Amino acid sequence: MEKSALFISGGNIDVEFAASYIRKHPVDYVIAVDKGLEFCDRYEIHPDIIVGDFDSLPSGFLEKYEQDPSVRIKRLIPEKDDSDTESAMHTAFELQVKTIFILGGTGSRLDHMQANLQLLGYAYARGVRIYLVDAHNCASIADRSMVLKASEQFGRFVSFFACSDVVEGLTLRGFKYPLREYRLTNLSCGLTLSNEIAEETAEVTYTAGLLMMIQTRD
Repeated sequence: MEKSALFISGGNIDVEFAASYIRKHPVDYVIAVDKGLEFCDRYEIHPDIIVGDFDSLPSGFLEKYEQDPSVRIKRLIPEKDDSDTESAMHTAFELQVKTIFILGGTGSRLDHMQANLQLLGYAYARGVRIYLVDAHNCASIADRSMVLKASEQFGRFVSFFACSDVVEGLTLRGFKYPLREYRLTNLSCGLTLSNEIAEETAEVTYTAGLLMMIQTRD
């Protein structure tokens, strides 16, 4: 059976949404990423692994976790070549995790959010699927052929972006705004923004490249 992990990072987290999402998505590992440990501590979520440079945590905050033998702590130095979330992702790779859910990966820092979005393609190319979620958004990489059910969609809107230089042959069926064999580039702007599922199911296919799908609600 494929393993899964939940990352709790230090961005914005809607408590009610997070509680519901965690209940619906049981995982094998909970990984607290740096400041996300504060959220875990406040809401009594037990992390299996803690990853970070911990420069944003209060002094002494880690002490009780250091004394817990069931918790693995991976300390990073602040001067590093990857983000705390990327380092946590590599830890998940070591555990042979195939699905990662990230809460707290969005927020006021656009640079951190962009770095997290880019992790989606990096992981997908290595056989690992990431869902970057908050109360209004769910970002993931779309398979080259996939079906979306209206009854199961995350939100009203579905947008698509090239995660590679070019996505070839993009075809959208069952959407309000269909497409047929469209060549989507990473310089494209609004054509594939804010589409909607118009039938019970919608189909997404493409022939080459890497396609990011963001499901959203207001």
